[in-house]
Amino acid sequence: MHEQASQRLPTVLSFPPKLLGMYGEFITKNASAVSQIESALRSLTYIIPGRFRESEIASESLHSGVQLLSLYHDSLLSKAIARIPGAQRLHQTPHNRYTKFWSQKSPTYRRIAVVLQMIQYTELLWEMAAKRKGEKVRWRVVVLLEAIKAFCRLLLLRLTNFRPLLSPPLPQREVDPSTLEESSASADGMDTPPSEHCAEAENWTMPRTGLSMPSLPDSSDISSYLLSKVLTADDIKPPKALLHRVSGKGEIAECLYILRPVIYALAMQHWSGDRKSWRPWLLGLSIEYGARQLAKKDFQQRLAGGLRGLTGLEKEELRKRGWGLGWWMMRGAFYENITKAWIHSLTGKLRNKPLLDLIGGVIEDYEFLWDQYYFPTATL
Repeated sequence: MHEQASQRLPTVLSFPPKLLGMYGEFITKNASAVSQIESALRSLTYIIPGRFRESEIASESLHSGVQLLSLYHDSLLSKAIARIPGAQRLHQTPHNRYTKFWSQKSPTYRRIAVVLQMIQYTELLWEMAAKRKGEKVRWRVVVLLEAIKAFCRLLLLRLTNFRPLLSPPLPQREVDPSTLEESSASADGMDTPPSEHCAEAENWTMPRTGLSMPSLPDSSDISSYLLSKVLTADDIKPPKALLHRVSGKGEIAECLYILRPVIYALAMQHWSGDRKSWRPWLLGLSIEYGARQLAKKDFQQRLAGGLRGLTGLEKEELRKRGWGLGWWMMRGAFYENITKAWIHSLTGKLRNKPLLDLIGGVIEDYEFLWDQYYFPTATL
């Protein structure tokens, strides 16, 4: 009897890994369908708020769950695409090249980046749960989450040798799911008809010399074909050279940018009794805008050619942070004193009008989140 139990024990212990392996294989073989389901579930979260009692909790729970599951799917798909012959030659965005380099070079970087992403995906849900315990508990949770995120970003800044942080810090999914499915099908011995793309990519062999010539692109697609063959300066740079190291003023600017959410959350907690107070709003905006200007000044003084010497990835991140400044219209005193009245006026004009009334209803539903919670307008 003891021998039978000992024989069953390895099977029981190996059961969960087998399930994970089967699940990973299913995701790889049905990647396109899984991506469509993820998109559909995300779309569902946009229409749930305001439909029934405590709908914001249900909506955010679904949204957080889908985001966390997508994060796991991303890791499965990246491992699967890495096993495909010639996968290393696939074109990657500069963001993915850079973040993938640090994720592979430093396991610590990847672990911290995953923790940071998980917090960002669930932070609003934590705030909603804390709000049920009262405003004091809510603001303690908000400050704690912002402090943990800032600590993670400071660690990432150190691990990358003081290079500016990217958002998100992990590679984004840019794998063609059909590539994985066709590869899996061919690996299983299934006969799959060649796609039109593969047929066009076949080379033509000259009968006399035996030399092969590549097929010509479609006449209507020549421009995009030529552009796809052009290498930019960023394409030939090593991944870590896609971002310049910061020092001096640049290092101070990056630290201020990372710490700004913590300082702003602390100010909001301190003046939580006066929601229309301009002091937290002015403090937070001043720090973020000052950090941006300090970083630009550092680039102008340190790089050859000033801001023109920035890489494409640095310009993209700087542009993204610039758009992030626009969210200050949805925060704090600016929202309470100005934006809220403008939204009420807009939804009032859309009311009782075909189709436009539906848009106004969605805006009103989300106005509850902007009005009651901190994280819906957070950008970092």
